[in-house]
Amino acid sequence: MPSDLPVFRSRAQAFDDLVLDAVERLERLWARELANVDFLVEDVPPVPPQGPVTEAIPFSRLETDTAGRARIVVYRRPLEIRTKDPEEMALLVHETVVEEVANLLGVEPESVDPES
Repeated sequence: MPSDLPVFRSRAQAFDDLVLDAVERLERLWARELANVDFLVEDVPPVPPQGPVTEAIPFSRLETDTAGRARIVVYRRPLEIRTKDPEEMALLVHETVVEEVANLLGVEPESVDPES
């Protein structure tokens, strides 16, 4: 028996969807360049072992290895804290993913997604 109740999406699931939307858009534009890139979401960045944080809390992190693989990690909580509504969050998530892809490719963010 189908329910008429809306499907509940947690904030974390909704955030994952925003990251996935941004990644899918960029993969259409940069399929070959992003073939060896993993995109992940973590709640918060790791605390540096040397003590208290003295610089801004990052929204994301880019990791590369010698085998040519890369990983882009997007941090959910710092982005949630910085935004007021779902539209602003979607824009900031997209900008964050674009910036990390630009860092990876060695190009300006504007050239990664010219329509954004």
